[in-house]
Amino acid sequence: MVAKTRIYLIRHGQVAGHETPSYNGHADTPLTEFGISQYHQLQERLADAGITACYSSDLSRCAGGAGIICAPLGITPVLKPQLRELNIGIWEGMTWAEIIARYPQQWQARLDDIVNYRVPAGENLLDLAARALPALEEIVRSHRSENVLIVGHGGMNRVLLLNAIGAPLAALFNIEQNYACLNIIDYYEDGKTVVNLLNG
Repeated sequence: MVAKTRIYLIRHGQVAGHETPSYNGHADTPLTEFGISQYHQLQERLADAGITACYSSDLSRCAGGAGIICAPLGITPVLKPQLRELNIGIWEGMTWAEIIARYPQQWQARLDDIVNYRVPAGENLLDLAARALPALEEIVRSHRSENVLIVGHGGMNRVLLLNAIGAPLAALFNIEQNYACLNIIDYYEDGKTVVNLLNG
């Protein structure tokens, strides 16, 4: 039997301003009360998963939730900036409506080339993949045959999931990542990768 590392990959809970589509990026957007309760529900769901380590984005909407889930397990989350959301540059904190009104040509340019277009002062998907995927590889390599929790973001999680199924970055929005969703990915030592749960 080939040994595997199981990754429990979750998205952070609901955040303030969730009612209006916007880009939070690297902004430290706080959780709502419901978002905090979602982490407590995840803690109950994952209590018997045999998790031995936890890695999280260092932004508070992830790090705080990682602490909620890991405290009863006696695990201290390791905070990694490489697991942050896409840096959306000058659009950070703006609603989609505001961006469309102020930067209509740039908005369309990003829609036309989601992979390569880089918002001024921000990242594109290639930049995100270049920091997040090596971080994931290091985590898997460091925890052979263990069950590991990763607390991340909608865009960052999608990049990891697309890589796991061998899909291109251009398919980013073919995958949904709801607040506090759970994904389960098995990384086998022979190089095989299997996604067992998506947006659960």
